[in-house]
Amino acid sequence: MKTRTRLLTAVVLVAGIAAGPAVLPAAASAPAAPTAARVTAEQSPDTALQAAIAGLPAADATAALVRVGGTEGVWRGSSGVHDLRSGRPADPAARFRAGSVTKVFTAAVALRLAEEGRLDLDRTARSYLPDLIPASYAGVTVRQLLNHTHGIPAPDFPGTTVEEWYANRFQVHDPEDMVRSATSKKREFAPGERQHYLNVGYTIAGLLIERATHDTYERQVARRVLGPLGLRDTYFPGANPRITGPHNHGYQTMRLDDGTTGLRDVSVWGSTDGWAAGDIVSTTADLERFTQALFRGRIVRGPLLEEMFTLPEASDFETGEPAAYSVGLSMKVLGGREVWGKTGGRWGYNAAIASTRGGSRTLVYSVNSTDAKGRGMNRTAEKIMVAAYGRP
Repeated sequence: MKTRTRLLTAVVLVAGIAAGPAVLPAAASAPAAPTAARVTAEQSPDTALQAAIAGLPAADATAALVRVGGTEGVWRGSSGVHDLRSGRPADPAARFRAGSVTKVFTAAVALRLAEEGRLDLDRTARSYLPDLIPASYAGVTVRQLLNHTHGIPAPDFPGTTVEEWYANRFQVHDPEDMVRSATSKKREFAPGERQHYLNVGYTIAGLLIERATHDTYERQVARRVLGPLGLRDTYFPGANPRITGPHNHGYQTMRLDDGTTGLRDVSVWGSTDGWAAGDIVSTTADLERFTQALFRGRIVRGPLLEEMFTLPEASDFETGEPAAYSVGLSMKVLGGREVWGKTGGRWGYNAAIASTRGGSRTLVYSVNSTDAKGRGMNRTAEKIMVAAYGRP
């Protein structure tokens, strides 16, 4: 793992020098002309979805890409701009950072390994990683890592504000070091008692996949999911902070160098802090294909697929409400029915996959949000979700 870090650091240092600052001039911070924000749609018309992404760029988002599928109807639309400097329309086939949607891929591979008998969901993580998981966390099982009931706190990172994160955007984070940082702290609760959504459980899950297969996490996802489904525009960036291939620029509201608050282009940003919990890059077309295959049982099969649709009997660590996260997915009641899926956020980008249990209506979106990773849901993303499924 240390060899991986040394190699990644060299790549990041070169990329960081080449990237340079990306502050928008005052004129470019304002939304582009309305003519660049038109909504383009394919397939059957959907007034609600068209309205949800109309008017971009706006204060909360500069672009949106949406795909709805299933037996209830198909709709595809895009809005906003590729970048604020040129104002040209957003590319509907663009790649984007999907953030925590990565967890669904990780969970699917872990469940496939469980099907093969190479991972046991009821065994402890320490039994697989005795050199990494300390005795203080000896009772944490693989299933508890995947459904966020493990009680392991988040690791320490350099900074708590978006400005501090931006200053450290090219820093390489080693998965094992992140786990050591987290497990050196006191547990938040006894395993299985509560649920706290954090990345660290999936960082450990990525390492479990590597230990069980004697292969890299990235190659296992490619071999078991990306390759068989033909997801040619989905990849793991490693230490490369740039999105390769066509992509719409992401912007984040933050304090600028002159002390004012405005938009900064954050398209170039390392994501090694996310790794198996949140670093995947994809497209709406690829994620739609993945979502439909997953819900049809083409990736995870039989009883193990039900792990993704089973909420643990635990209360949320922060709110006390019933658990909302299963293995890989989360559930919300929208329009009077259960909708399962996963959202994700990286600076400048929000994404989501969702579906009814039977797959009658699937949704994938990418929103180039200016408030990504905020406490609340991005306004444009929320409008898309409500337009697709109805209100909570």
